[in-house]
This record gives sequence, structure tokens and C-alpha cells, in this order.
Amino acid sequence: MSKSIGEKIVEFNRNLIFSDSLPTDFNVLNPFFDNPETLTVMTKFYQKFYNDHNQRKFIIGINPSRHGAGVTGVPFTDTKRLESVCGIEMKSAHTHEISSLFLYEVIHQFGGPEIFYKEFYINSPFPLAITRRNLRGAINANYYDDKNLFEAVKPFMIQSLRDHISLGLDTSEVFILGKKNAVFIDKINSQEKFFDKMTVLEHPRYIQQYKSKEKQLYIDKYLIALNKAL
Repeated sequence: MSKSIGEKIVEFNRNLIFSDSLPTDFNVLNPFFDNPETLTVMTKFYQKFYNDHNQRKFIIGINPSRHGAGVTGVPFTDTKRLESVCGIEMKSAHTHEISSLFLYEVIHQFGGPEIFYKEFYINSPFPLAITRRNLRGAINANYYDDKNLFEAVKPFMIQSLRDHISLGLDTSEVFILGKKNAVFIDKINSQEKFFDKMTVLEHPRYIQQYKSKEKQLYIDKYLIALNKAL
């Protein structure tokens, strides 16, 4: 029997290696190499929610943060949500990530993780965490923060998107989180013709930081767009 989508995702994550050179001060963190428990909890997550052959819609983030998928290996999922909502405990790390907080409110109002993850798959075009050195140490970075950085990671991003799609995703409509992210994904999509339609939603971090008083309006916007696609 063919592998479940969950088994394919685990295999994809286990084989993630980025070895190309980056501009000065940028660095890539691979959570699957840095912490053995990350592989364990990530595997449990995809065994629990993706143990089937269902076709799903693709939700595309930017790249993992150090405190979300950079620790748990699950996009937009910090250790708090991993345990309290998904029922998977991580003992070696404890993280709180504001993007995770917003997305799991969307998931809760959608009907819970079992229903949500049966319909949607979330990942990033660059599926590893990127940091940038500054005077205080290392901070989160986005793949588009620097023109040279984007050019350095673009081939890897294109291959990653191709690999995500090969899991068996529905490419008729894709959901892009973040307006700036959408500009760059649109450039890639114009070249590669991956997706028929792109629906852009405000990024959870932007909503939590700048629009928290209107959060329910943005949750409703997500729910309307996601339900419309089903």
C-alpha cells in the first residue's frame, strides 16, 4: 500500500538539508538535526493528523520561527499548542509563539485540529528557520529580508514547493500568509506555474502585533476564505 501523506511529510522533514552558502550574518537552523525530540514530536503529529491519503489545500507561511516550527518541527505550532491542543508533549523545550496563538484560534473556531488538518497542510517555501546576527545575538529573519539572501535560497524554495506539492496537495488554490510573502511567491509561481489561484491573508504575527484589537475580524476573514475553498 502507498505511504500516507503523513509518512511522506515525515520523510521530507527527515531529509531536509540546506548546504548552500548564505550572505554574511545569516544562518539556517535545522530543528530536525539540532534536537532529537523534535523528530519524535513531529513524527507523532503527522501520524496523528495526516495518517491518510486525503488531498489537502496548501497554506504557505514564510519560514519557521525559532520558537515555533524551529523547535517543534510543526509549522505555526509552539510547544504550548502542541501539548494543549494537539495532545503531544515536548519535554526538552518550552516555547510560546504569537503566530501560533493566532493560528490555533482559527483552528479552534474552524472545528478543532482533527477537522482543520484533515483539510489543510501548512508549510513554508523555505522550511527551515533563518536567523540573522546582530549586536544582541541572533534574531529571526525572513527569506525576503535581504535581496542576496532571497537569491541564495530561491532554488531551494522552488524545489521545496515542488516537493510539498508532490505529497498530493490540491493546487487549484493556495493560501499565502503575509502580503510581502505573496509578492515573492507570485514571482516564483509566474515562473513555475505551481498554483492556479493565490489567496493572500494577513500574516498571524502582523495581526497579533498590530491588529490585536480587531483579531476576530481577521479570524473571520481566514474562516471565510478557508471554508469557501472546500
